[in-house]
Amino acid sequence: MSRLTPDADDARFIRRVVILIVILAVTVALYRAGDLLILAFGSVLGAIVIRAAAEQYDRLPHVGKRMGLLLGILTVLVVLGFLGWLFGVHFAGQVNALVEQTPILAFQFDHWLSQSPLGAQLSDALKAGYAGSRLAQGTGGLLRGGGEFLLNAILMLFGSLFFAADPALYRRGLLLLVPPTQRPAFADALEDVGETLKLWLRAELILMTTMGVLIGLGLWIAGVPSAGALGLLAGLSEFIPYVGPTLAMLPALGFAATVGQGPLIGALATYAVVRIIQTNFITPYVQARVISIPPAVTLFSIIGIGVVFGLFGLFFSAALLVVILTLIRSLYVRETLGETVESPR
Repeated sequence: MSRLTPDADDARFIRRVVILIVILAVTVALYRAGDLLILAFGSVLGAIVIRAAAEQYDRLPHVGKRMGLLLGILTVLVVLGFLGWLFGVHFAGQVNALVEQTPILAFQFDHWLSQSPLGAQLSDALKAGYAGSRLAQGTGGLLRGGGEFLLNAILMLFGSLFFAADPALYRRGLLLLVPPTQRPAFADALEDVGETLKLWLRAELILMTTMGVLIGLGLWIAGVPSAGALGLLAGLSEFIPYVGPTLAMLPALGFAATVGQGPLIGALATYAVVRIIQTNFITPYVQARVISIPPAVTLFSIIGIGVVFGLFGLFFSAALLVVILTLIRSLYVRETLGETVESPR
């Protein structure tokens, strides 16, 4: 006798419960391993950059794929070394002044707010919100452990090299997790993600360069100290839309305030004019082929990803948003709803 054997309906219900438990367990595990996933995602971005550089060398005569890949890796390493030289040698004094003056400027800003009852309440709210956020904890951990940040950077670099060496291997492994009948759709979606990220990174490089050059020149004309370092900081901050440039503007305004009212007004005018030019002329042109994301969606998604994954999640939040929306467009809008979606290729 098998009186305890569930019938067909009970067995179907038990399977669904087990599947739900497995999905919840995987979700919790992914959340707990959020830092590792962010590092892996950063490695994928680095691999895309390396492969994009290698493709440019592949077009040259007498350059094979292996040599192109090697040249692409060397190009990325040279660029990273150049940025390190800018921060560590060329702008060393300006960066040190920026680091030393930032806490003083923050204290002065807090003192200025505390002079009025409303400002004091706002200052207390900002301190409480900052102290209780995961982003603040991530920032504090980064400041306390420079070695951990360096280790993460090295892991990302080696991960980028491994992904770039044979991306098809990891792509095939990922597709093996998908049922055979659905693999073509997922393969096309992965191709769309890769091409969209490549276009997005190219657009971001242009935007970061123009932002850094324009801000640096404007601050130098306005007589703001450390204009070169502040311009470089503004360019790098463009990688995090809206949030990054806003945070990068604060130390520039503080430095300008220490010089006088004229440089402060010049700094405000510089950021306002450059933002208008960047938003209305440069950004629409360079992102014409990249997925269009409404500004409000971008802003709140970036903040949400930063709260969930901390500082490293905030740094890669814009790229994560591009991946999420590309997958929604490819897998849901095109494959599920049957709508016509233009491919980025």
